[in-house]
Amino acid sequence: MNATALIDAAKDGILTGSVYALMATGLTLIFGVMDIINVAQGILVILGAYLSYALSVHLGIDLFLGLLITIPSLFVVGVVIERAFIGRLKGPEKTAMSILVTYAVSLLIEGALNIIFTVNDVQLHASYVNKSFLIGGIHFSFIYVAGFVMAVILLSALYFMLYRTRFGVSVRASLADQTSAALVGIDVRRVSTICFGIGVAVTAAGGMVYGATNAFNASTSYDLISRLLTIIVLGGMGSLGGAMIAGVSMVFIGDMVGVLWSPVWSTMAYFVVLIIVLLLRPQGLFGKPIARVA
Repeated sequence: MNATALIDAAKDGILTGSVYALMATGLTLIFGVMDIINVAQGILVILGAYLSYALSVHLGIDLFLGLLITIPSLFVVGVVIERAFIGRLKGPEKTAMSILVTYAVSLLIEGALNIIFTVNDVQLHASYVNKSFLIGGIHFSFIYVAGFVMAVILLSALYFMLYRTRFGVSVRASLADQTSAALVGIDVRRVSTICFGIGVAVTAAGGMVYGATNAFNASTSYDLISRLLTIIVLGGMGSLGGAMIAGVSMVFIGDMVGVLWSPVWSTMAYFVVLIIVLLLRPQGLFGKPIARVA
C-alpha cells in the first residue's frame, strides 16, 4: 500500500469530513431536540451555496466575508420554516410526518432555486479556491484547510453554547426529556425554534465550502442529504460528537476504498459500513440504546 495515498486519505478525511460533519451537526441537533428528521437539510446547504454565489458574483463580496450575511440569513430561514411548518406537528406521528413536511419544503426551495438560478451547474470562485501549500511534503488545499478551521470554530462555539451557557442547559434538558424540561419551566417551543434556526444556519458555512469545491445545482441536494443522513445515523441520532467522527470516517473510508480497490466503489463503501454498524449496533456508534421520552 502506498504510504502517500494513506496519508492523503487521512488528510482528506479530516479536512473534508469536518465540513460534512458541520452540516450534519445541524441535522442531528434538530433531531435530538425536536425528534424532527429534516430531509430539507440538503437543499438548505445548496441554498447557502447559492447565497454565497449571489453575494460573490453580483456584489463582489468575498466568500468568507459573505458568511456574515448568509449565516444569519439562514438562521432566519430556519426560524420561519420551524414556525410555519415544523412547530405545527404534534403527537406520536410527529417524527414520521416531519419527513413528509420537510421533503415538501425541500421541493419548494428546489423549485425556487431552479427558477432563479436555472438548472445549470455553477461553482464559487475566488483567488484562493485553487491555491495550495506544502507542509512536510504534503499538499494542502487552502479552501479545505480554511473550511476545516471554520468547522472547528463553529463546532467549538456550538459546544460552548451547549455546555457553558444557560440556554445550553435548556437545550440539553430538552434533549434528555422534553416533558420534564417543560415541567421545570423551560420554554421547549422557544428552544426548538432556536435550535432549528441554528441547525439551518450552520449549513451556510458548509454550503460555501461545498460550492467552492464542487459544481452544483439545486438537484445536488439529493446526493448531499443521503450523505448527511448516513453520517447522523452512523454516528448516532442526536449525538453531536458522533456526527463529527462519522463525517471524518465517511470521507476517509471512501478515499481508502478508492485507493486500495476502485474509485467506482468509494461512495458505496460507507453505506456498506453503515449497514454493518447498524446490524451490530442499531443505535449507531454513539446513539442511546433506549429512545428518550418525548
